[in-house]
Amino acid sequence: MLESMGSLTGSPWIYAVVAVSVLLDVFLPVLPSGVLVIMAATAAAAQTAAHYVPDILVLTLCATTASVLGDLVAYRLARRGGARLDRALSRSRRLRGAQERLGAALAKGGGALVVLARFAPAGRSVVSLGAGAAHRRVREFLPWSALAGLSWATYSVALGYLGTHWLGAPWLATAVSMLALLGAGAAATYLVRRRPA
Repeated sequence: MLESMGSLTGSPWIYAVVAVSVLLDVFLPVLPSGVLVIMAATAAAAQTAAHYVPDILVLTLCATTASVLGDLVAYRLARRGGARLDRALSRSRRLRGAQERLGAALAKGGGALVVLARFAPAGRSVVSLGAGAAHRRVREFLPWSALAGLSWATYSVALGYLGTHWLGAPWLATAVSMLALLGAGAAATYLVRRRPA
């Protein structure tokens, strides 16, 4: 699997694969979008790709755009989900509580929750679907989604790119960068859960 990812990072198709992965991971949070972004940034820093070296600015823009578009699709689907989605959310006390906290935070301009949740595992899904299901206005959600996508993409690209420059070996940089991404996710999860309603 790592060999196929390595050959993919050495191809212009990496942007399309990153975009699709980031776009869809709002619905399937198990997709390795963070891994792909880090590996592409590592290849850019190491310049070891066979035929093509990804551009880190294009990679950041690609990941950011796909993140915002994925959030908007999830938001729109949840907003139009109507009574069925409300019934599904009401079955879970945790999801109902998260939806209420999110609605209150967005209404008060507390979009930092959207940014934090982008780093937490499945947090992006809960926030995007929750904002739509709570019928929050798109102007309350979209700017924070854009900031969250940009922050996450910049952080992920910087991890791979700077990690390779600092650590030298691309495999070591990828491993350390993945640990740093997981650490940011754990910290974000902790902060989101501690945030008062």
